[in-house]
Amino acid sequence: MKTATQNLEHDHVYILQLTEIMQAMVEKQVNNIEHFELVVNLIRKFADGIHHAKEEDLLFPKMGEKGFSPVQGPVAVMLSEHVQGRNYVQGMIDGIEMLRQDDSEGLEVIYDNMDGYAELLQNHIAKENGVLFRMADQVLSDDEQSSLLIQFDEVEAEVTGEFSTASSIAKITELAALYL
Repeated sequence: MKTATQNLEHDHVYILQLTEIMQAMVEKQVNNIEHFELVVNLIRKFADGIHHAKEEDLLFPKMGEKGFSPVQGPVAVMLSEHVQGRNYVQGMIDGIEMLRQDDSEGLEVIYDNMDGYAELLQNHIAKENGVLFRMADQVLSDDEQSSLLIQFDEVEAEVTGEFSTASSIAKITELAALYL
């Protein structure tokens, strides 16, 4: 049986690949506003919009029912790191705007925030895959996992077009071919 946590771990494969792309873009000193904006959109619409929605709106509340507090402990740490990630994304957006206004320091702002986001998410995903999701697997019944999986499918089905899950994965794969 495919579980809700396996669904999330599948997303993590592509989110991790996106973080590797970001690190490669920084290492190669890429200066491509369109690619920076694509990365931001992939984070906002796939990593945050779809994936974090499945966690924050569905998995974490279900874990809350099992005694995992959203204000302390592992779920609280994950929620806090989601906020930190959003702050890095805002930094990338600010850097892109600086670049658009011919402020050369914008590139350094983008690079710093891309590096920060990539490092944060790589550590974050290791904690989710290795600890939090294993805890979820221990406390969630097969029926609860199945129910979550159905709800995850509904979340993904709501997002169509350019940044659906399938389209986002295709865009990540295209960026990987360019940068990795």
